Amino acid sequence: MKLLHFADAHIDMANYGRHDPQTGLPLRVLDFLKSLDTIVEAAISEKVDMVIFAGDAYKDRSPAPTFQREWGRRVIRLSQAGIPTFLLVGNHDMSPAAGRAHAIQEFDTLQIPHVRVLQRPEFLSADELNLPVQLIAMPYISRSGLMAALEISGVDRAEVYSEIEQRLTDLIKEWLDNADHSLPIILTAHASVQGAAYGSERTVMLGSDLVLPASLVKDKRLDYVALGHIHKPQDLNEGAHPPVIYPGSIERVDFGEAKDDKFFVIAEVTKGETQVEWRKLEGVRPFIDRRAILKSGENVTETLKAELPSPEEMNGAIIRLTVEYPREWDTLIDDGALRKQAENAFEFHLVKRPQVEARIRLPADQTVSSLSPLDLLDQYWKASHTEGAEELQKLAQEILAGEEESE
Repeated sequence: MKLLHFADAHIDMANYGRHDPQTGLPLRVLDFLKSLDTIVEAAISEKVDMVIFAGDAYKDRSPAPTFQREWGRRVIRLSQAGIPTFLLVGNHDMSPAAGRAHAIQEFDTLQIPHVRVLQRPEFLSADELNLPVQLIAMPYISRSGLMAALEISGVDRAEVYSEIEQRLTDLIKEWLDNADHSLPIILTAHASVQGAAYGSERTVMLGSDLVLPASLVKDKRLDYVALGHIHKPQDLNEGAHPPVIYPGSIERVDFGEAKDDKFFVIAEVTKGETQVEWRKLEGVRPFIDRRAILKSGENVTETLKAELPSPEEMNGAIIRLTVEYPREWDTLIDDGALRKQAENAFEFHLVKRPQVEARIRLPADQTVSSLSPLDLLDQYWKASHTEGAEELQKLAQEILAGEEESE
C-alpha cells in the first residue's frame, strides 16, 4: 500500500498580510492552498493507493463559503483521480454542541465518490475499504460528548480523562485482537500522544488534553500510525515499527512554528515493515523572530536596525522584532525608520516592551514626608538608574542652595 498522509491544513488561517487583488483571497490563505496543491498533485502524479488527512481542515468549524469551495476543489481532484481519500474530523472541525454539523460534513452528506469522512471511532475492514488494508479511525474526542455517550460522570477532570483514555485504549486493543493479522493495519487519530513534543519546547502533559498512551500507538500489530493535532513534525517511534507520525501543519501558523520545516509523508505500508519518506514542502513562507534588549540610549534606532535580518532574508518574510528597554527611552525608537528598513517584508511587527523598574521601598522608619527634596531626588536617580546621577545631584544641591540664599 502506498499511502500519502498529511494533517492540520488550517487553510483559512489568514492572520497576517493583505488580500490578493485577482482572487480576492487573503495572501496567507494562498500560501496554505499552495502547499495543499503540492500535496494533491503528489498523490495524483505518484498514483498513491490511499490518502489520509488526519484532521483540522480549517481554523474553526464555521469556515466561510469561499474557503469551503477552495478545500472542496482539492478534495474533488482526489475523488476524480479515483484515489480513496479518508478525512478525519479534528478538534477545529467539530462543533462544541452535540448534534451540530462539523466543518467537513458535506463530503459525507453528498456521498462524494472515493471520499470517506471519519467522524466517529470505528474499525474498517479490508472489505469495507475495498483495499488490502484495515483502518482504525479515532477522530478528535470531545470530553463532554464522550462522557455522555459512555455515561461517565464526575467533576475531577484528571479522573474523567483517565477513564476515557482507558476506555479508548480497551476499544482499540479489542479491534486489534479481532483484526486480520495477515493484512496491514493502519491507525489514524487526531489526538495527543504521551511524550509528543508540542512545539516551542513544550511537551504534551497528561490532564491537559485527552492523551493516547505511547504504548498503544507503538503496538507492533500496527503497521502505520497517521496522526494529526500537533503541528511539530515528528516520528514518536523513530527507528522502530510501526512508524508513529505527526507530519505537522502544512504551513507555518504563527511564530511558535518559525523554526519548523513543513512536510507531508508518503509511506510504503506492508505487514510488519513500513518505509517512510518525509516530503518537505518547498516555498513555505518564512517567519523570522528577533529579540533585542537595549542597554544604552545611544544610537537606539541604528542598534535595532542591526538586529533585523538582511534585506534578502526579509524579502517576503513575516518579521517580528521584540524590543525591551527602559520606559523613558520610548521616544528614542524611530518606528518609521525600522519599518522602512523592513519594507520588503511580507509583514513587519514591532513589539515594544518598555520595562518599568520596581519602586525602591523605604525603610520601615522612614516616610516620604520625612525625606528632604534632595533625599527624594537621590532615591529617584537610584530607581531609574540614571547616567551621571552624581553630577545631577550636585547640580540640584547648587540650585536649592541658591534658592535658599535668595530667600
